Amino acid sequence: MRTRSKLIGDGIIFVLLAIGAIVMIAPLIWMVSTSVKDKMAVFALPPKWIPDPFIWGKYSEIWTAGPLLSGIQNSVIIAVSVTVVGTFTSSLAAFAFAKLKVPYKDVIFLILLSSLMIPYPSIMIPQFVMFSELGWTDSLKPLIIPGLFGNIVMIFFLRQYLSSVPNAIIEAAKIDGSSYFGIYGRVIFPLIKPAIAAQFILWFMGIWNDYLAPIIYLNSPEKQTLQLVIASFNAMYAIQTDYPLIMAASVIALLPMLIVFIVFQKQIIESVAISGVKG
Repeated sequence: MRTRSKLIGDGIIFVLLAIGAIVMIAPLIWMVSTSVKDKMAVFALPPKWIPDPFIWGKYSEIWTAGPLLSGIQNSVIIAVSVTVVGTFTSSLAAFAFAKLKVPYKDVIFLILLSSLMIPYPSIMIPQFVMFSELGWTDSLKPLIIPGLFGNIVMIFFLRQYLSSVPNAIIEAAKIDGSSYFGIYGRVIFPLIKPAIAAQFILWFMGIWNDYLAPIIYLNSPEKQTLQLVIASFNAMYAIQTDYPLIMAASVIALLPMLIVFIVFQKQIIESVAISGVKG
């Protein structure tokens, strides 16, 4: 009886997960399908998920329809520089907060953590005024430089991850004559690589998909990020019902996310598994 009820329960869970997967992946499939249709096929009834014929011309047209290439370059510069340098500084801060004897480190950490409760709209105008006085508007500096000093969410996550690492390992490394940077490089970093990978991809996705901050600071078309270019595509070509062009540009914008996930998927799964075991 238990085996039968377990099978029924597993079957129900499988069906619910399958429905959820279909709901989540259907828009993605429709986006890719629309990008290889002609204008009339987009509005065909009943909808055709598989185009007939496949029209690949929009993937060559998007490069001349707007500053897509410069948008990709700007997004790559921002996302890569911030996530690589910011991840390094965040992991160093997490190591200091978790394992080093720093006066008032818990108070400092709580102050940093309390900044998460401040909504971005409340500091948006003061930040803009400050960066404007520095002459950083219409440049990538406001989107890059603040992130180089770390991410409090990543610091919190890595600090909690490091709390399970025995202090005896740190003390043994000190006895062997390792400096703090040596302990970080040879002991701490290898231990937290799965956690760093998980946070890295989340941060990269957040920066890559960010729309609010770039639209505040960037005005020139050649300085705009990819998300602003896609938004301008939508404004210009939706009126012409050229949805295949918009969807082709959106597919190109999605590819870096897929590449990052494929590269880091092993570390992300390890992080989730380890967190589940520790929990």
